[in-house]
Amino acid sequence: MHKFYCPQKDISADTIIIDQLRQVHHIKDVLCLKPAEIVEVFDEHSNLYRCQVKELFKDKINLKIVAKKEAKAIQQIKVTLACAIPKNFRMDDIIDKLTQLGVTRIIPLITQRVVVKLDEKKKDLRNKRWEKIAQSASCQSKRNDLVILEPIRSFSDLIQSSQEYDLKLIPALCAKRRGLRQVLQGANFKNIIVLIGPEGDFSEQEVILAETYGFIPVSLGGLVLRVETAAIAVAGFLQLYYAEH
Repeated sequence: MHKFYCPQKDISADTIIIDQLRQVHHIKDVLCLKPAEIVEVFDEHSNLYRCQVKELFKDKINLKIVAKKEAKAIQQIKVTLACAIPKNFRMDDIIDKLTQLGVTRIIPLITQRVVVKLDEKKKDLRNKRWEKIAQSASCQSKRNDLVILEPIRSFSDLIQSSQEYDLKLIPALCAKRRGLRQVLQGANFKNIIVLIGPEGDFSEQEVILAETYGFIPVSLGGLVLRVETAAIAVAGFLQLYYAEH
């Protein structure tokens, strides 16, 4: 069954109006849905609606609500992944894959060795594009919620405001590191944050600073991974680890 996102402001007692042109095009011209077909819709509060296609217009789709239920979050734990922005547009793929892997929150990160330079206008444009990618990936992967996509933040600002997390990890090539599984075993963590460094890794000063705020340096194995590979590997490992525990 196809699933779509709609903000609660466009949902009434018995009707949902989808007017995001990208979604309208996808429903009408890609999926070629017809009146009376059944779909699912979720909102920003994880409410789940079973709907029937009612009317299709050029700029909107009207759906009739058949049933509503509170949707349960897929993930057992909250995982925040703060990832240094890589070169080119690889952050697009990172956000897409992390959303599919059930990450709760994604934070694009500026560190000492990030080479991408963005002014405020470019940051705003990137954030808007990433929000669309995250929304699309949420629907494709059948999530009942939207990943929280934060604005771009600096390394120092993020670690100094990380008190809410009960486990803070920083995979790094320098410093004395522990195995990821070793850190997780025997503990009941509920809110985890992982920092992923840029090409060239975190600087030694950044790792030392992170440690002073409670971050634990961990190893992702013997190979040196690209930014996007490291982000996906950590998210995938956490997803599988907590699915088995």
